[in-house]
Amino acid sequence: MPDNVRIAVDAMSGDQGPQVVVPAVLCFLEQNKASKVFLVGDQDILEALLLSERERYPAYKSLSARLEIISAQSIVTMEDKPSLLLRRKPDSSMAIALSLVRDGTAHACVSAGNTGALMVLGRSMLGMFPGIDRPAITKMFPSQGGGCLVLDLGANVDSSAEHLMQFALMGQFLAEVIKRKPQASVALLNVGGESIKGNEQVRLAETLIKESEAINYIGFAEGGDIFRAKADVLVCDGFVGNVALKSAEGAANIILQGVSEFFDRNWFSRLLGRLLLPMMRNALAQLDPQTHNGAMFLGLNGVLVKSHGAASAEAFQHAIGLAEQEARAELPALINQALEEIL
Repeated sequence: MPDNVRIAVDAMSGDQGPQVVVPAVLCFLEQNKASKVFLVGDQDILEALLLSERERYPAYKSLSARLEIISAQSIVTMEDKPSLLLRRKPDSSMAIALSLVRDGTAHACVSAGNTGALMVLGRSMLGMFPGIDRPAITKMFPSQGGGCLVLDLGANVDSSAEHLMQFALMGQFLAEVIKRKPQASVALLNVGGESIKGNEQVRLAETLIKESEAINYIGFAEGGDIFRAKADVLVCDGFVGNVALKSAEGAANIILQGVSEFFDRNWFSRLLGRLLLPMMRNALAQLDPQTHNGAMFLGLNGVLVKSHGAASAEAFQHAIGLAEQEARAELPALINQALEEIL
């Protein structure tokens, strides 16, 4: 377990780039006294933004001692073809941030950039766990049972039955570490609970998963089961998982907006809000996508966290915090060790 976690942050990717990343990094360093951040991107832009933020932090000098700018000459855009990035943009902020993890300079990498590019570069530069063909994006959804890990959330739009079985293995091991359960339960996301339901890919995946003695498989689950704690892990391909994630985020935003509007209608509702909101705050925070930003690329020989491209500074700070927690717990090494014992 590293005492001083070092995190490489791709400062240039995402919808707002360094304008969001720089304040997020400073807030993170202010709250995490033993961490260091490598800010990767355009040096002139980053230095100017840091200077503009200086007055907000009385302890800026001590914060800057744990902050290092690493110059990068290019940026990975949403239009870039992932398969060509290593050859055409080896000097991008995303590639350089990942290289810091590969070389052992940093313990983790955070980026809000192109998901496909992150997967291709992460797989090429960090390498994969033995026996795992593709990385999967996963995060914890709030549920009645203390959270449900869902994977894949968009790294692989098309996944074979073998890939889904590998996702199930990795997800179960991760859930056992995070939730501290001796044997986490796994379900396949499907259109129904009956064995005859679903497409050929899902039914074949179920056959493979049932044959694995290492997987604590409990059957099919439906979309609503993500929040009902039917299983600790729900497995699906990236197309289905990404739709589920975006749908949940959209529903959460509508609920949060509706609650805010209700408590701001008139003097009585505002008074009611003062009485009820303190009790509702924790429950509402579980629905707020901003407080749950950040998803892990599972299957890579290193910690790589994907932030939402449109994340605010507060949300991006949560993604950095997630990377710090995973690096401190040495999650890739723990999962890799568990996989080596069965694959």
